[in-house]
Amino acid sequence: MVRVPALLRAILRSRRVLVASIVAAVILLIVVAAAGAFALLNRGGGGAPTGTTTANAFPSPPAISTPGPVNTVVAGITTFRGNLTRSWYGEGPVPHDPVIRWRQPADHPMCSVSFVGTIAKKWCGTGWTGQPNVIQNPDGTVEVRQGAYDGAYHFYDGTSGTEVRPPLMTRDLAKGSATSDPDGYPLYYGGSRDNTFRIMALDRPIPVVLWSLNADVSVPNPTWNNDWDGAALVVDGYLLEGSENGYLYVVRLNRSYDAEHRVQVDPKVVATIQGWDDQELKDLGDSQVSIENSVAFLDGVVYFANSGGLVQGWDVSNLLKGGTTYKQVFRFWTGDDTDASVTIDDQGMLYVASEYQRFNARAGQVGQLMKLDPTKPDDPLVWGIHAPEIGFEGAGGSWSTPALYGNEVYFTTAAGRVLEVDRGTGKIGWEVHVSPPSIGSPVVVDGVLLQGDCGGDLTAWDVSRPTVNPPPLLWRRHFNGCIESTPAVWHGWIYIGTRQGYMYGLADTSAP
Repeated sequence: MVRVPALLRAILRSRRVLVASIVAAVILLIVVAAAGAFALLNRGGGGAPTGTTTANAFPSPPAISTPGPVNTVVAGITTFRGNLTRSWYGEGPVPHDPVIRWRQPADHPMCSVSFVGTIAKKWCGTGWTGQPNVIQNPDGTVEVRQGAYDGAYHFYDGTSGTEVRPPLMTRDLAKGSATSDPDGYPLYYGGSRDNTFRIMALDRPIPVVLWSLNADVSVPNPTWNNDWDGAALVVDGYLLEGSENGYLYVVRLNRSYDAEHRVQVDPKVVATIQGWDDQELKDLGDSQVSIENSVAFLDGVVYFANSGGLVQGWDVSNLLKGGTTYKQVFRFWTGDDTDASVTIDDQGMLYVASEYQRFNARAGQVGQLMKLDPTKPDDPLVWGIHAPEIGFEGAGGSWSTPALYGNEVYFTTAAGRVLEVDRGTGKIGWEVHVSPPSIGSPVVVDGVLLQGDCGGDLTAWDVSRPTVNPPPLLWRRHFNGCIESTPAVWHGWIYIGTRQGYMYGLADTSAP
C-alpha cells in the first residue's frame, strides 16, 4: 500500500538563546560552517541542510552488545534492519555534524505517475519504509542501492553519489526495501507496485532480471492487493517473502555460476502459505489481510503480521532442509492493521507495533505497542502500550518498526511520539516528539537514535545513557520533504531518501 503523508509542512523551530559569553565563538563557528558548505556546493555536493547541532554532547560508543548482520561474506547492510531478526541498523561512527555531501538526482526529482484506483497521482522520492542497502566492496568502495517512486532501482557510489550502474526500471513504483544477497552472490531481490517481485543479476554491464514472480497468478486466491512492500530474507539458500496478496512465499533459489562465471538462479517456489484464516476474517468483518512488512526469522520460524493484525509464526525448518511440510506455531491477533515488521530480541521475544484505524475493542484491549512471548502461545502478551492518538490518514498507532538497543526498545507513533521503553517491564522511560505524521522507522547505532518525520526533519539523540530524561539532542537536519524512509548508517555516513524526490548522502565535512 502506497503511503500518502497527510501533513507535509515544515515547522519553524525555536532556537536557544545564546549566552553572551559565547556569542563571538558561535559567530565564528557559523562563518566557518558557511564557508565549508559553500566549498561543498562548489565541488558538486548538495550543501548543508538547515538545522541545529548541540556541541560537546556526542556520546562515545557505549559498551552495549548488539546483534550482527545477516551477511558474513560481504560487508554492509544487505536488507531492511540488517539481519534475520530485523534488529541491526548499520555500523558507525554516526556523523557528528552532518552536511549533505551529495544529492541524487542532481537536477530533477525522482517522480512518476501511479494510479490509486482510477485516480492518477504523482509520486516522488522514496517512501515507507525504503531503507537503502549499503554494500562495502572488497576494493573499499561503497555502493548504495535504493528503489524509488520513479519506478526504478538506483545504484550510487556511497562517497560521490554518482551512479555506478544504470537504474533498473519497473512498470510502477519501486516500493519498500529490497535485499542484496547476503552470501556474496551478485544478486538483488526487490518488488514493485507493478505486481512483480524480481531477482536481478548485478554482474553484467546493466542489471538483468533473471526471474520474476507475479502476485496475481502465483497463488489460487490472492486477497486485497498485489504489491510487494517487504524486504525478503535469504536463509540457507531459500528466499522468504510476503506479498500484499496475503501469502508467504518460500522459494529455493538454486544459485550458481555459468561457464563464464555469470551468476544464475533457477528458483522453485516450494510453498505458498496463506497468511490469514477464517477466524481472522470473522473477527475483522473484512478481508484486508495483505502482508506489507518484512518477515523476520529465528530458529526455523518465520514471523510476520498482516493488515488484519494477525501476528503469526510458521515453522519452515523442514522446507529449508528440502522437505515439504510446515506448520503454524504462533498466532496472536492485535485487532488492527500491523504493517511494521516484527522485531525479535536475544531471548526470542517479539516486539510489535500496530495501527489504530478500525477502532475495535481488541485494539483497545491489547494496545498498539506490545511485547509478545511466543513460548506462551495461549497467553503471549507480556505488556502493551496504548497509542491511539490520530497521526496519519485518520488513524493512530504506529507504522514504524521498533528498534532494540541494550535493555530498551524504541517505538515511534504516527502522531510523532518517540518512546524509550524498558524491554522487561514495558515502562516508558521518556518521551520526545517529532512532527507528525512519523511513519519511518527509528535506528540506533553507537548510542545514537535517529528518527525522520514528515515535517522534513532528521533528528539525532544521545541514548547511550537511556535513563537520562529527556535524551540530549545531538543535531537536527531539515529537508524540504517528508521523511518516510528509514536511514542507513555506515562508517561515518547516513544515507536516506525523502518524498521531495531525492536520495542523500550525509557526512561530516572531514569524512573521506
